[in-house]
Amino acid sequence: MTAQDKNTDNVANNINYDIAENHGHVPVMRERMAQLLAPAIEAAGSNAVVVDGTLGAGGHADFFLRTFPNLHVVGVDRDGASLAAATERLEPFEDRFVGVNARFDEVGGEIARGEGAIFDIAREHGIAGALFDLGVSSMQLDQVERGFAYKTDAPLDMRMDPSHGITAADVLNTYSHGDLARILKTYGDERFAGKIASAVLKEREKEPFSNSERLVELLYATIPAATRRTGGHPAKRTFQALRVEVNRELEAIEQVIPVITDALHVGGRAVFMSYQSLEDRTVKQAFAELAASKTPAGLPMDLPGTAPKFKTVTRGAEKASAEEIEENSRAASVRVRAIERLEGEPHLHPPGGSA
Repeated sequence: MTAQDKNTDNVANNINYDIAENHGHVPVMRERMAQLLAPAIEAAGSNAVVVDGTLGAGGHADFFLRTFPNLHVVGVDRDGASLAAATERLEPFEDRFVGVNARFDEVGGEIARGEGAIFDIAREHGIAGALFDLGVSSMQLDQVERGFAYKTDAPLDMRMDPSHGITAADVLNTYSHGDLARILKTYGDERFAGKIASAVLKEREKEPFSNSERLVELLYATIPAATRRTGGHPAKRTFQALRVEVNRELEAIEQVIPVITDALHVGGRAVFMSYQSLEDRTVKQAFAELAASKTPAGLPMDLPGTAPKFKTVTRGAEKASAEEIEENSRAASVRVRAIERLEGEPHLHPPGGSA
């Protein structure tokens, strides 16, 4: 039996992985994520390093470390509390795991400067793989005081890193009508963005926004009843838009793609899991550009130096199976895209700069 066969068996054997080990949350499409990364991990052997750019509760990292005995994982999370909890959970893997407290698009610089064996391997050989499970984690949604969930009254915070940065309340209380309408439309695909922005400005003159319940009440009063009956919870799109703005999520995605693909060695793979159309479109466009030939149109073959250095692994965006969605409702909206490096030397650098 080959090592890859053993890894495939490990994936299959972990399908019934105990939910209790995942702190009550099953990582979305964990088996498929392991399958997508398996060829790159197998090819790298003992030098395999995978970046889990959205560590959260550590569910995917735990599954990968159990499935691939030679794997090393760098887990990245901007939320210090989440990172500490996941690091404690992954402590049994000892020196096969290291945690980094940073926004995920800073990972190139963190690895370039990091101390320890895992960072040494990554700098010498490049990264075998990377996973980005985008959006807010189940762990953060469960922390009512963070203000991510619209079904429970809580402070309008929504920061993934609660130690600094603007809050959702700051956005509501200080942004102009135009800026509010823009983020609601762009990040939330909200049909009534202008109307909601007008209502927010009127209400904040009476009293600044501080808690989610007041915002939810405003949205119920502003969005027409016919839309409320058919369009899902009326607060969903606005809360999503505020969260994306507060955490600069699209900016982070745009910046991390060139950072992480540059860090891959030949055969290395990067996988992105998106839960909203704007995220998926950003990943799709970046992957299409990376996998495109630079040869002028009409020529029968690629000119020297113009052949694509990457190829897309998934055919379009993969979706979760019905069985997966039944097991884990969060998988219903996921879209998965993967890309593989074909040639070139790995290079670690921070966004917008050099190592």
